[in-house]
Amino acid sequence: MRVELNHTIVWCRDKQQSTRFLRDILDLPEPIPFGQMLVVPLSNGVSLDFFDSNEPIAAQHYAFLISDAEFDRAFARIQAKGLAYWADPAKKQLGETYVHNGGRGLYFDDPDGHFLEIMTRPYDLGS
Repeated sequence: MRVELNHTIVWCRDKQQSTRFLRDILDLPEPIPFGQMLVVPLSNGVSLDFFDSNEPIAAQHYAFLISDAEFDRAFARIQAKGLAYWADPAKKQLGETYVHNGGRGLYFDDPDGHFLEIMTRPYDLGS
C-alpha cells in the first residue's frame, strides 16, 4: 500500500500572520483560501492548512527539506529578522546550525510557538 501525507492543519492565533511569516522565511507562494483555512502548498504536493483557534495552541514540529541555496537565503532571512535559532531540538545550542549526513540545518520558532526546522539533507535512518 502506498500512503502519502496530503495535508496537515496548523493551529494558530492569526492565519494571516502565520502564513506570512512562513512565506517570508521560505519564499513560498501566496496561501490559497479554502473554507476557514489558508492553505500553503509545498512543492512535494503536501499542504499546510492554517486554521485560527482561540484555544491553547499545542506546539508542533514541522521540518522543511530545502536546497543548499534555499537554506542560505532562508538563514539570511532568519538572521535579518533577529530570530533565535538553534542547532538542536533541546534549544541548548543557541545561535548555531547543525551538520548531519552531509547537510546543514537549524531550528526556530514561529509566532505561535511551533518548532520549525530547515534542513538540506534528510536524516539517514539506516534503512
